[in-house]
Amino acid sequence: MILAIKLASILLFVLATGSLSKAENADGVNPAAFVRTLVNAANGQADFARVKLAVDRFVDPSINEEAALGEIDAMVVTVNKMLGSLPPEAASTSMEKMKALRTFLYEGGWWNNGRPFEYDLSDPYGQTPGSQSLPNYLATRKGNCVSMPTLFLILGKRLGLNVTLSTAPLHVFVKYIDDATGKTWNLETTSGAGFTRDAWYRQKVLMTDEAIANGVYLKTLSQREAVSVLSTPVLDNLIAIGRYDEAVAVADVLIEAYPANAYTLVKKGTAYYRLLETNIIQKYTKQSDIPADRIAYANELYRANREAFARAEALGWREPKLN
Repeated sequence: MILAIKLASILLFVLATGSLSKAENADGVNPAAFVRTLVNAANGQADFARVKLAVDRFVDPSINEEAALGEIDAMVVTVNKMLGSLPPEAASTSMEKMKALRTFLYEGGWWNNGRPFEYDLSDPYGQTPGSQSLPNYLATRKGNCVSMPTLFLILGKRLGLNVTLSTAPLHVFVKYIDDATGKTWNLETTSGAGFTRDAWYRQKVLMTDEAIANGVYLKTLSQREAVSVLSTPVLDNLIAIGRYDEAVAVADVLIEAYPANAYTLVKKGTAYYRLLETNIIQKYTKQSDIPADRIAYANELYRANREAFARAEALGWREPKLN
C-alpha cells in the first residue's frame, strides 16, 4: 500500500520558502475562505496591491498594509510627474507609461532618490523569510522573482497599463500588452523590465511543449489566475506550520481559479504526503502495525498524493532544477 510517495518539499518555484512565516497567521482566519475572497474579487477589477498585502499580512500579521499602500500611491504620483515632462500626446501612450515606470524603478534619479530597485543576487529565489513580501521590497529596494514583477504589476495597473503576470519554472514575470499595437511583450523585471522572448525562457529552464500548450507556463494570465499565483504563499505557509488539511483546502481554491497551476497541484500532493507521514508513517514502523480503522485513511492519503502529482504531470509539469 504505502509505496514510494512523491514529495515536492525541495521545490522552491516562485512562491516557496521565502514567504514562510516565523509564526502562524492571525487566529480565527479560515484560510480557504480568505483565499476564495481574494480570487472571487478578481472577477471584477482586482486591486493587486491589496491582494498582495493581504497575502503578506496573512503570513506575517505585523505588516502595515496602509503604510505600504501610501508608499505605492506616492510612487504613482512620481511616475505621473515624470510623464509630465513629455508632450501630452506621447505621455498618454501605453508605451511611454511603461518606459517611465521602468525608468522610475530601475534607473537612479530624483524620482527614486538615487535608490533604484535591484535584483538581490544573494537571494534570487527569495528564500530568506519575509524576502518575498512587498513591504520588504519597498524598504530594502532588493527584490526577487516574486516581489519584483508584483510591484511592476501593481504600479502598472495604477498607471492604466494592460499588464498581468506569467510564469516559467522557478520564476514569475510580467506580460505587457501595448494598447497601440495589441502586441504582448514579456518584461523581465529582474533585469530592468527588458523585453524578453519566450525562447529565452525556454533556453534557461526545461519547459515541455505540453506545459506551454496547457497554460502552465508563458501564459498571459487572467486577473483571477494572477491572483491565484499571488495567493500561493498562503498555501506554502500552511504546509510550513503543519496545517496540512487547511493547505489542501486552500490548494483546491487556487486550482479552481487557475486549473493549470501545476505548482499548486504539486503542493497539494505534498500536503497529502505530510498528512500521511505525520499520522501514519511516523506512528507505525510497519504496515502491519496500522490499525484496521486507519488503513482506509492511509490508502486515501496515498491515492490523493499520487493523483495530485499525476494531474500536474499530465499538464506537462516536470520537477524543475535549481542552478
